Amino acid sequence: MFTTAAALVSQLLEARDERRLLKLQRDLASVKLLIIDELGYVPLSSTGAELLFETFSQRYERGSTIVTSNLPFEDWTSVLGSERLTGALLDRLTHHVSILTMNGDSYRLKQSAARRRATQGAEQNQATQAVDPDTGQIIDP
Repeated sequence: MFTTAAALVSQLLEARDERRLLKLQRDLASVKLLIIDELGYVPLSSTGAELLFETFSQRYERGSTIVTSNLPFEDWTSVLGSERLTGALLDRLTHHVSILTMNGDSYRLKQSAARRRATQGAEQNQATQAVDPDTGQIIDP
């Protein structure tokens, strides 16, 4: 299962409000691999952070979890809102773990720049070519 941290917290809060939180938590605990993307992009409410912590706690040593974040661990408190909660969460997440630190250029930015260059090149080619209206052939200036 793949989701963003913000979307997962929204689902958890909504399930709590609709009195179906236990079912959602059971479903999340039974997923073989849970991928939570973008932890740290959106600060979480204290209730949302607590529900996210419960999700990690219920999966601890029962299912595989991948978390992506652009923040170092020491900055997670600003997202989760509590040092104690952050410490407990990291304790569970970093036990039996492989941490991959990736630095470098964003592949999305590279793809976007390549698309812009291709578009600009095509526009320049169109601007320098003329078409014979009678034959439809391209005339080089």
